[in-house]
This record gives sequence, C-alpha cells and structure tokens, in this order.
Amino acid sequence: MTNILIIDDEKAIRKTLVEILSFEGYKIDEASDGEEGLKRFSEKNYDLVLCDIKMPKLDGIEFLEKAKQVNGDVPIIMISGHGNIDTAVEAVKKGAFDYISKPPDLNRLLITLRNATEKQELVAQTKVLKRKVSKVAEMVGESKPISKIKDTIEKVAPTDARVLITGENGAGKELVARWIHEKSNRNSGPMVEVNCAAIPGELIESELFGHEKGSFTSAIKQRIGKFEQANGGTLFLDEIGDMSLNAQAKVLRALQEGKITRVGADKDINVDVRVVAATNKDLLKEVDDKNFRLDLYHRLGVIIIHVPSLNERRDDIPLLVDYFLELIAGEYGQTKKVIEADAMEALKNYDWTGNIRELRNVVERLIILSDKTISLDDVKSYVIPKV
Repeated sequence: MTNILIIDDEKAIRKTLVEILSFEGYKIDEASDGEEGLKRFSEKNYDLVLCDIKMPKLDGIEFLEKAKQVNGDVPIIMISGHGNIDTAVEAVKKGAFDYISKPPDLNRLLITLRNATEKQELVAQTKVLKRKVSKVAEMVGESKPISKIKDTIEKVAPTDARVLITGENGAGKELVARWIHEKSNRNSGPMVEVNCAAIPGELIESELFGHEKGSFTSAIKQRIGKFEQANGGTLFLDEIGDMSLNAQAKVLRALQEGKITRVGADKDINVDVRVVAATNKDLLKEVDDKNFRLDLYHRLGVIIIHVPSLNERRDDIPLLVDYFLELIAGEYGQTKKVIEADAMEALKNYDWTGNIRELRNVVERLIILSDKTISLDDVKSYVIPKV
C-alpha cells in the first residue's frame, strides 16, 4: 500500500484529501505544519508527500529543501491556494515532482499521484538493478597477505588518499580498486575505469580529459573525458605504467590542481576525483628507464597495496575454488558440483601463471566438462597440460 504524508495547516483541506485518498486505497499520515511534517518525514519512509506552500513555522519551500536532504528520491507534490507561475517554477527547480493549485482538481490530483507513484517504483527498481549489475565480487581468502589487504582497505577507503595497486596480471588489482570505492564516502558516485594499455597513445588525452568539437580531424563532436565522468567518485587508472609521458604530465597537473582542460579548449574545468591506479610493472624501474615520471609516482603512491600472485597464496585456493563452484553453478542454473580432495590438492600445486583469472576459467571448464563430482582425472584431463 502506498504511504502518503499530507502537510497542510488547513484542517478542512487535510480532511478532504484524507477522505478522497483513503477511498482510493492510499495509506495517509497528516501534519499541520512544516516542522511537524519534516519530523514525520525523517522518522518514517513515505512513498510520496503532498505539501502546502504557505504554512507557519516552516513553509513548503523550506520543507522541500530540507526533505530532499533527508531522502531525495521521494516525490513531493506542492499544493497552494496562493500560487502563481513563479512559485510553481521555484518549487520544481528545487526538486518538487509537480505543483497543484487549490482547490485541487480531483482527476488531475489522482493522475499526478499515480505518475509520482510509478516514478517512485521505477527509481526503486533501477536501484535494485544497479546493485545487481554493479555488485562487487567478494574478496575471498584468509591468507596473511589477503588479510593485510583487507585491513588496509578498511583504513584507507574512507579517506581520499590516492592508492597505487601493484601485482601481476589477473591477481585481483581491479577487485581491490572496486572495494576501495565501495567502502569509501564516494560510493554513491561513479567509479570510472580506464585501461591505459588499451588506448593508443595519441588518444589517451582525449579519453582522459575529453575534447572539443573540431579540435582534431576525427573530433566531430564534443567529448566528455573520464576525469569529468568520474567527478564526485573514483577514477581507476588501470595499467598506468603504459601511459605516455605527455599524458602523465597532464594527469600530474590534474592531481596537483584538481583541474583539467579538454583537448582543443582553453578553459579549465574543476574536478573532484579520487584516483586509484594499478600496474603490473615495476614503476621505479620504469622511472630509471625514463618511461615514468618520478613526481607522478609519488603523487599516485600515497598508499601502495601489493596484491600477491595466486602462487604466493596457495592456502586460499580451496576457498576460491569453492567460491567459483557456487558462483558459476548459480550463473548456469545448476547444482553446485563437489570436488574430490585429491583433485583439490592437484589444483593447489598447479602453477597458476594467470592467477585468479586463470583459476576462474579452470573451475568453469571443470564444471562444464566433468560429471557431478570433479575428480583428479578431470583435473589431469582438462587442466594440467600433457607433456
């Protein structure tokens, strides 16, 4: 049942609205002024609000502003007998769903309530879908190196300190970056990822900072760069060791000044971005080889987290295998398969050159090709290369 809060200092108006909306199947709470309304709104979850504008103690516009700070997703419909077009425009600008004059036309009121309710349902459904799509995978493992990483994330994530994540390909650097964002105060903002190794050197600046229409031959329209897209959130620069020196200089400026300039523009744009970077290279060696800027290394490496290879954390392999068995079985709509002890031991002793990424692929292969139980013979047949 839809819960509606009616806020109006005129008792007769409240009574009329309560009778009409209760008859339509809505559940109603009342408040006689803005202060009482804000108190009720803060204490209970409502699906929408009907609020008068001219009220004692706290008027409707003031209530609207404060209510949006409490819960910005709840549609608020403003009603007033003293309204004009300017008042309506101001209310909508401040976040009101709609504006209705007194006495309200019954049909228009019901249609507006239905539209607001549908919008609220869509917002709720979208949030659920986003959580499903963007759900961060678990960081599985109890080994000493993984426990240390988890502890570091807990300490670092709530700050805005820049983090440099090192480790081999497939070891889980991206997962560490995602958990830093997830546990940060920026988790309601975007996490934007850039694979610096996958973008040609001549395009990396446009990718990061954007460009103006006509700034180069193929710039047929304006482009918003990753720094702007990540404003208010986290920018994850993966494989930053592959970034060109020219782009490094501009990233350094962005980190120092909190400003970027689109390619082909002369106007600075302020950006509020937390940068998390990752690399599989030894950046200090790259500095010695003149491939990476030392000042950028120090800017990025406020906190350095090293992700161990899978071969360095073999005790976690049974936990990871069990996690992937359950995860992939769920994706396929199958019953989770059992793995025999000697098969698990063979996986623990295998040389995992591809790290976690390779392990997941191997578990998926075993699920597809083995019977109900994964045996040592299955591991020998489908995992261990024949000499």
